[in-house]
Amino acid sequence: KGATPLLGAFGALFDLKKISYKDPILVASNDGVGTKVLVAIETGIHKSIGIDLVAMSVNDILSQGAEPLFFLDYIATAKINLKITKDIIKGIVKGCRQSECALIGGETAEMPGLYKKNDYDLAGFALGVAERNTILPRKIKAGDLVIGFPSSGFHSNGYSLIRKVISKSGWSYENPSPFNKNKSIGELILTPTKIYNKPCLSLTKRKLSNGFAHITGGGLIENIPRILPRNLSVELSAQSIKMPKIMKWIAQEGNISHSEMARTFNCGIGMVAIIAKKNETEVIRVLEKIGEKAHRIGFVKNRKNQDRQIEIKDMNVSW
Repeated sequence: KGATPLLGAFGALFDLKKISYKDPILVASNDGVGTKVLVAIETGIHKSIGIDLVAMSVNDILSQGAEPLFFLDYIATAKINLKITKDIIKGIVKGCRQSECALIGGETAEMPGLYKKNDYDLAGFALGVAERNTILPRKIKAGDLVIGFPSSGFHSNGYSLIRKVISKSGWSYENPSPFNKNKSIGELILTPTKIYNKPCLSLTKRKLSNGFAHITGGGLIENIPRILPRNLSVELSAQSIKMPKIMKWIAQEGNISHSEMARTFNCGIGMVAIIAKKNETEVIRVLEKIGEKAHRIGFVKNRKNQDRQIEIKDMNVSW
């Protein structure tokens, strides 16, 4: 709705009159997928990396309470390989469908002097819209609860560390997973980023969320403070956060500390919502109705002096 793409035109068009917002604010985000593309290139698995590309920008937009409208992609490579490019674009289309946004344009650039054969990089741009009075975060206060939405895996962060661990451990991406013989290590590591369109918009439209934090680079430690007032902090319970087996395995193989894991990866939580305590039952009901298995993982409290804004209890016991 609103998308009017013209193939071959210099710019993509979007008709704002066709969206039913009374006092709209546009929200934009752009991102890439980092060194996850190197894993895709090495394994030859390119069908899901486009989902990651859409997810990284769209999840940021959703975090501000906005509905995604459209997406544009940028693919740079040495020389276009039609099979690889088609696989990437199929993933982008799938991600746009999951986000319920339009793919209205993009650019493919051949730069043989910059990239090696079959190497490529990706960038994406998404634009969304929200009513002025629903922009997030807002009115976060002590006593609010932190609700965690499970991740699908590593999403698109921490891959420089993941690749380093794999290379030094003696394992390869082709090896069967130590805990899932039906999939290789590469396939598990390339699990696409989850897109939180339905849960975020379901809570936003009912004004049940005071804020969302997309857990990307910087992990739980650095992303949640981005939506907190300076006088507040959050206490999380590691017992309430189920770290995926693949992450535990990476931590073990790489001898990575719990605090470093929480600063680098999502640790099993890809998005958090901060809600009023009185709304917890309704929030869980709304999320369960759409099939989202979210649950309480912590709470907001007053920050004392210069205390850290995030504290994760019992990491050494639970993880």
